[in-house]
Amino acid sequence: MFFDLDGTLADTAPDMVTALQELQRSAGIAPVGYEAGRAQVSNGAMGLLKLAFPHENIDPQGELMCDFIARYAQQVCNKTQLFEGLEELLLSLDRAGMPWGVVTNKPAHLTGPIMQGLGLAARSASIVSGDTLPTRKPDPATLLHACREVGVPAVDCLYVGDAARDIEAGRRAGMATVAVGYGYITENDDPRNWDADRFAADVPELVQIVRKAVNLDA
Repeated sequence: MFFDLDGTLADTAPDMVTALQELQRSAGIAPVGYEAGRAQVSNGAMGLLKLAFPHENIDPQGELMCDFIARYAQQVCNKTQLFEGLEELLLSLDRAGMPWGVVTNKPAHLTGPIMQGLGLAARSASIVSGDTLPTRKPDPATLLHACREVGVPAVDCLYVGDAARDIEAGRRAGMATVAVGYGYITENDDPRNWDADRFAADVPELVQIVRKAVNLDA
């Protein structure tokens, strides 16, 4: 099975929003509130910068983007941690010999340090980042790549995510999907409308769904 990273497996918002607020202060702008920033984390650096600098034309290769990424890279795993209850789930998967991995749109130079910092890099059967392939989610190619790495057909896999693009990618790959409601979701969005196979409002509900799906309780 596979997880999205930001907002699904790990709570990365504290470090990402802190970097954004620091960038705003350096530009003489009052920083956005934490909750507003948190809701945009699944939209990556572009989503955060559009929130923080609404009147700027955000260039993906521009100075503002580079400054934010540099600030974030310096503190990429200072406060980031697994959502409570997911370490126990991963340990259960490990003990059962069930391969699991992470498929994220986050670039590898940020994904790697987070996975290392959380002690997950050596345990994960596959880590696919946003720049591993030429395409990213919602294109299913990264999920299919992860399937090949673990040697499990997509039809036998489960993908868990907190964004519509995650569910779209999983469905297009032929996987079962779970949308989670505890992640980084904006007020005008509703995970129940993403056409996922299952919806988990919180981590305990996700744990129950996953344990049943992979027969951990058999």
